Amino acid sequence: MTPTLKYRRGVGIMLLDRRNQVFVGNRIDAPGAWQMPQGGIDADETPRQAAVRELAEEVGTDKAEILAETKEWLRYDLPSALIGKAWGGGYRGQEQKWFAMRFLGTDGDFDLAAHGEPEFDEWRWLPPAELPRLIVPFKRALYLAVLREFAPLLQ
Repeated sequence: MTPTLKYRRGVGIMLLDRRNQVFVGNRIDAPGAWQMPQGGIDADETPRQAAVRELAEEVGTDKAEILAETKEWLRYDLPSALIGKAWGGGYRGQEQKWFAMRFLGTDGDFDLAAHGEPEFDEWRWLPPAELPRLIVPFKRALYLAVLREFAPLLQ
């Protein structure tokens, strides 16, 4: 790991349905790698604005309300095989602000290809406790931190 490389700032979204199931998508570029929606923050955006934009871009709907955000920025490091390749090679990992959102629409509102090239090729709702099992290992600690912080919302 190159300690001189910085963390890319981004956001993540734990989208919850009315039963507190969590939205996850299967990444097109890494089949079998399920994750919650996430993405970078543009220069002119706040993290909150980025979260709303990323949700619309990745799942094709903005029918959600923000319930909470993590108090701190959460980080993960890329595996060494991805350093120098992901995000133009200039980052060692991501530093993210996570948002819990309540989905207000219906499953028919999702359109994974609504904003050009989709990131996910399929999606599903699942119990929050299943997230650590599905996520790629290098993001597992971050997902556990998100689950701990948003636990009161998942009751």
